Amino acid sequence: QAVVDFERLGEHADAFRGHDVGFCCLGTTRSKAGADGFVRVDRDYVAQAAELARAGGCKHFVLQSSQGANEHSSFLYLRVKGEVEKLVEAVGFDRCTILRPAMLLCARQEFRPAEWIAQRVLRVGACFFPTALTVPIETVARAMVACVVQPSGEKVEVLENKAIHKLGKA
Repeated sequence: QAVVDFERLGEHADAFRGHDVGFCCLGTTRSKAGADGFVRVDRDYVAQAAELARAGGCKHFVLQSSQGANEHSSFLYLRVKGEVEKLVEAVGFDRCTILRPAMLLCARQEFRPAEWIAQRVLRVGACFFPTALTVPIETVARAMVACVVQPSGEKVEVLENKAIHKLGKA
């Protein structure tokens, strides 16, 4: 494990050397970091980490993005997620897997009131549509590992929520 300063990520290139696979789940919220901070963390830091990983020999990069990611979205969150997907794809990994989970079900250390309410409501909906609205973080983690050990053969693979559920249970 290496601790890096994301504001000086280029100074930590050694931490990104010698790894065949890179996993990225980095993200923050607009309410916590502000709009500019959100873009810096969710797009700029992720893109720079991908570039450093590729330069360090990484062949397969696995990125957790978001359901609905779209670089042309009028919503900042979805637009930034879509932009970073394109930036990571452009780095030129031998393989790139992008996971687009729906609402992540998890117990956070910090309290996010809107997310807490949404999780409660969507858990009920998940009883009727188990792969459409939510996904437990453990399922996402298993899917991320499974896509590495069970390669699809695709250079760029985008896994939507239903595929994440399927792969995370395999």
